[in-house]
Amino acid sequence: MRRFQSLVFSFFLLLALPLRADVVVLVHGWAANADTWLSSGIHSRMLENGWRDAGVITALPTGLSHLGPSVEKSNNSLYRVQLPAHAPMLVQAAHLHSQLDYIHNRHAGEKINIVAHSAGGIVARLVLVKTDAPEIDTLITIATPHLGTYRALDGLDIAHSKPFFCPGPGIDLIKNVAGGDQYRYLRDSSAALADLVPASYGGILAWLNRQNHPNIHYHSIIKQIPGKNGDEIVPAVSQDMNQVDSIRGRSITHVAVSSHALNPGDADLLTSILQ
Repeated sequence: MRRFQSLVFSFFLLLALPLRADVVVLVHGWAANADTWLSSGIHSRMLENGWRDAGVITALPTGLSHLGPSVEKSNNSLYRVQLPAHAPMLVQAAHLHSQLDYIHNRHAGEKINIVAHSAGGIVARLVLVKTDAPEIDTLITIATPHLGTYRALDGLDIAHSKPFFCPGPGIDLIKNVAGGDQYRYLRDSSAALADLVPASYGGILAWLNRQNHPNIHYHSIIKQIPGKNGDEIVPAVSQDMNQVDSIRGRSITHVAVSSHALNPGDADLLTSILQ
């Protein structure tokens, strides 16, 4: 009888406790923006799966701008952040740090999860290794080049190489005309690409992969095209956080058969991980 009374008391005590809401922060990658999560179909699919839109946060010189509805604590909140995707990783990390601080203050006591695509996963890890990083429960990276990618070297070569038959400034004019906006974005984001070259070349990835990472939950979503080693941008081994010495053995891996780009199927996988 006493055991039964204890169980009943525990049940009503749980009912009296406030509902604990989860928060998900969606971080885009290079050559992308906060709307990438909309155009890919992930955002709408996650709303169908019970998440509630919490808007977009942008770090401006004048402070943070938050465009979106207010979200009650009883709702699972889905934020998107806007980063200067062409900027060096450390610059993007400074933006993300302030955005996460803002979200953390709005959702005190709630579990905050980061979902980052491609280079966004590097930006998120740069924030997490800081001593004053906000408390995060889970980091989920999607097709992130944790060990770098040779495609970044290809991009730098396209942006800056000068063939022997046209060594002067004329080649830049040709590239501007032929390549248009895509070439100009490639050229203007050279610092970001330099941060994503293989870690064996040194640079920020080599430094980051030696840093202590917090004791949180890690999930690596590895994009895999059938018959290829990973997707068309990042090798499979580079997408696995277990290949980072300070995270080794702590990341759960999930294989998604698809190209590098985000797609609605990623939302279903994310929902199953977050549950």
